[in-house]
Amino acid sequence: MTTVLLTGATGFVGRRLEPVLIERGLKVRAMTRSPEDYDGEAEPVAGDVFDADTLGPALEGVDVAVYLVHSLGDRDFERRDAEAAKAFGRAAAQAGVRQIVYLGGLGGDGELSPHLRSRREVESLLGEAGVPVTVLRAAVIVGAGGISWEITRQLVENLPAMIVPKWAKTRTQPIAITDVVRYLDGVIDNPEAIGRVFEIGGTDQLTYLDMIQQAAEVMRGNRRAIATVPVLTPSLSSHWISFVTDVDTTTAANLIESMSTEVIVTDQSIRDLVPGEPLTYQEAVRRALEEDETNQRWA
Repeated sequence: MTTVLLTGATGFVGRRLEPVLIERGLKVRAMTRSPEDYDGEAEPVAGDVFDADTLGPALEGVDVAVYLVHSLGDRDFERRDAEAAKAFGRAAAQAGVRQIVYLGGLGGDGELSPHLRSRREVESLLGEAGVPVTVLRAAVIVGAGGISWEITRQLVENLPAMIVPKWAKTRTQPIAITDVVRYLDGVIDNPEAIGRVFEIGGTDQLTYLDMIQQAAEVMRGNRRAIATVPVLTPSLSSHWISFVTDVDTTTAANLIESMSTEVIVTDQSIRDLVPGEPLTYQEAVRRALEEDETNQRWA
């Protein structure tokens, strides 16, 4: 039986991926800093990607390691993520891991924001010690609890009208969390995915302005009054978002810096390996809202 180590097991993506892998018949280990508090279905194991000494025991006997860790809430996230990726790749090689699967960021090979540049650097550092890395590059992931979705949802809920910077007209390709999980499941322990990079996205290529308006239509039945302004720096934008939503300023700033870069899928090869039509943006929004409502009822 294939043993999979899932980092970020209690996070936005990991907690959805875990039951899918277990249902598939894989042996799943959930790596967490507090295994005594873990309440999932997988086998908890103590480990922290930012503490290299904990990685060896966590990776012992593991065939595939899934890396779902990012430090957006840290001002020094580029350095921290680089050090963690290098240490994790080295420990995985020493443990005999045969595949690392990483969820990275969509974007071309030109000038990238610090956030996207860090994601790209992590891709190479994870494999530096010799373990083949399978990379899925995604843009905005839409799902209950995701940071990008929370920003969109709370902006629509809290503001009947808003002023947005010119980056709101940049195109992106949002993807539903269910499709992200489907693609991750499809490449984990798949020999045809070893050492490859895939771009993943939903069916729609939209501007951030389009995303806000379509979310407003689904949530409220009408669009918002929105005006764009030519000058609104990432710093000002992040303070505005942290004032209107519960997303902290540092995380918002790190995300916003990436929004001036167009990130759309240019390579559809993932669909040959993992067939199936991804959800539209509006359907992804509807499902996120349904999950939000379910979570509120159970809270």
